[in-house]
Amino acid sequence: MKRAHTLTLTRRSGNRLRQTDGRAQSLRAYWVGESTSLAGSSAHAVALPVVAVVELDATPRQVSLLAAAATAAAVVLALPAGVVGDRCAKRPLMVATDLTAAAVVATVPLCWATGSLSMPVLYAVALLLGALTVFHQAASVAIVPDLVRPQDLPAAHSRIGAACAVADTAGTYGGTLVVALAGAARALWLDALSYLVSACCALRIAPEPARRPQGGRPARVMGDIREGVGYVMRDAIQRPLVLALTAYAYADGIVTTYTAYTLLTRLNAGSTGLGVVMGVTGAGGLAGALAARRLTARFGPGRTIVAGFAAYAVCGVPLLVARPGVAWLSVLAVAGALKMAVGVAAGSTHRALRQQLCPPHLQSRAQQTAVWLASGVRPLAALSAGGIAAVCGVRTALLAGTALYLLPVALVWLSQAGRLATMPTTPAASLATPASSPATADEEVRVH
Repeated sequence: MKRAHTLTLTRRSGNRLRQTDGRAQSLRAYWVGESTSLAGSSAHAVALPVVAVVELDATPRQVSLLAAAATAAAVVLALPAGVVGDRCAKRPLMVATDLTAAAVVATVPLCWATGSLSMPVLYAVALLLGALTVFHQAASVAIVPDLVRPQDLPAAHSRIGAACAVADTAGTYGGTLVVALAGAARALWLDALSYLVSACCALRIAPEPARRPQGGRPARVMGDIREGVGYVMRDAIQRPLVLALTAYAYADGIVTTYTAYTLLTRLNAGSTGLGVVMGVTGAGGLAGALAARRLTARFGPGRTIVAGFAAYAVCGVPLLVARPGVAWLSVLAVAGALKMAVGVAAGSTHRALRQQLCPPHLQSRAQQTAVWLASGVRPLAALSAGGIAAVCGVRTALLAGTALYLLPVALVWLSQAGRLATMPTTPAASLATPASSPATADEEVRVH
């Protein structure tokens, strides 16, 4: 909240001031916890490829299987997790998933210390951690509209994105340092600790207002899932965005499967070079988060989102032609930073747009519909990458993924979403029913 606004509330109403202060404290606890967790996950992202490729001598096929295992849970659990997120209190769900994730991650350094670490252990950890992440995100993303007013969502997502970008960079460099000093397996203790901090911060978030009876009959689960999916697919703005996000996820799944592998093998970057490239890339996310509101105001949400998808295609080219050496690592770092800057700005705009259009009782299910579609294709993408690499080589797999980045650009550009000139002005609560939301969006959002 802006200070001037808080002072105005002080003059008008003590009750409203207390409500604003409560929201500010909850939002602060939220972004501290989520950014701390992300810092740990960034350290995890540096350490895990080193554990698999360097310490366990993983083959390209095993690398693709590990990538598939990390996202496979979303195929089965994303939609049910959306129902859970809308039915249940979100704060306890965030705490429970954080605590369980800390225990799961800790098994890797424990197994390493006892000499029992193997690729099957990494597969199991990836599967369990993926499942916990699905349920955590069903609550953590959907809780943001409860922490701020609808008109403050773009600013809130921009600030959250900035904090997470700083945490991403800090976690990457911290993880790189710990990997160099203590070893990759021990570095995963940072991730476990970050989940514990995140759980403590989640406990400081004020309970969100109850909107639906908790629990519910099991027979209603499928009906609730159909309601959430149907709402998204009938909405003229959200449908093309979700389909584009799905196409992007497939392309990105192919590319990311072998990004770290390429840096560690063909480019001989080592764990330090990998950490530097990932850290500079994360720093670009900070710039994108800070610039998100200005970009959206200057170019409109539609063009900002299109630019975000296009940046992945353009900035993916250097990895295809890079050679060993510091110069090429610098080029890859700059390309990654630019890609992340535009991508984070687009992602922040996308989330704010969706949450402003979505009615409160569907927030989690709408979010998880997008997660289900996007995450559902990632295991297929990882397996596709493995198949292409087995037949034609890793570089050909990277080329295929980079070319497919152009598909989401076309899907958004040719849709009504790509022509959005302003953010919607109607609060989410006014969109009372899924059937009315497409018409409301058409009336309240100006297009080019």
